[in-house]
Amino acid sequence: MARKKVSIVGSGNVGATAAHWMASKELCDVVLIDIVEGVPQGKGLDLLEAMPIEKRDSFVTGTNDYKDTAGSDIVVITAGIPRKPGMSRDDLLNTNYKIMQDVVGKVVANSPNCILIIVSNPLDAMAQAAYKISGFPRDRVIGMAGVLDSARFRTFIAQELNVSVENVTAFVLGGHGDTMVPLARYSTVAGIPITDLMESAVIQRLVQRTRDGGAEIVKYLKTGSAYYAPSAATTEMVEAILKDKKKILPCAAYLEGEYGIKGLYVGVPCKLGARGLEQIIQIKLTNEEAAALQKSADAVKELCAVIGV
Repeated sequence: MARKKVSIVGSGNVGATAAHWMASKELCDVVLIDIVEGVPQGKGLDLLEAMPIEKRDSFVTGTNDYKDTAGSDIVVITAGIPRKPGMSRDDLLNTNYKIMQDVVGKVVANSPNCILIIVSNPLDAMAQAAYKISGFPRDRVIGMAGVLDSARFRTFIAQELNVSVENVTAFVLGGHGDTMVPLARYSTVAGIPITDLMESAVIQRLVQRTRDGGAEIVKYLKTGSAYYAPSAATTEMVEAILKDKKKILPCAAYLEGEYGIKGLYVGVPCKLGARGLEQIIQIKLTNEEAAALQKSADAVKELCAVIGV
């Protein structure tokens, strides 16, 4: 059986680190593609030369030519300009939309049956753009946001309670940004809701830190944004699809009436398997949670209107 093939568009920190995680787990062969000459080739070769040490038979290659991505099972799009201090994800909108138009067209021409995972910011609007440009069904265009946001929430919960991160599940809905909706009552430690384990003021503090998770890192780094956790989150989605795990993960998906939202990419619990997005899991929300999710959707809608998607 041929190994699966995943192409990653953009060989910056997120793209190259995603290639690292995927190759080191022996999930697939990886193609790194970038417009910058030499960078994907150099990073790809460096990673390939690590494989004998890792004892992994993943082939990694770098290229500037989309022909090398042909026949990919999954294409991860990380291309775009990253955030600088003081920038919101939304400030990247117009530049990254132009990049998305160029990239998606070339990807689709070479891998018409692939599944697209969008990582570029502002995430929800870029996923919507990719969906419209590609003409793919919604089950093959998925945005990476919720896995990262819930990983951040889980990190902070585990630290606060001094428990293993393995015990912590967390739930985050909504757009990737200031309007995200971490759901405390669905977030648990060994099955116990965190609402039973922490005061609401503490939960609110952790929720706020989760919302600001990206900005907190941008502020430290100054010249770029987070990449270890975003690329690990992307890899978890890729693994769920390639191994047909039927794993439920929070992802940005195109809603067609679920949660009362229509025609927009918003973060919801998604079952990922070989076909991509195989099911959207609908959970009952309180009025307050539903209002927060709607507010999040409205923020995404505004961005989509600016770029006309």
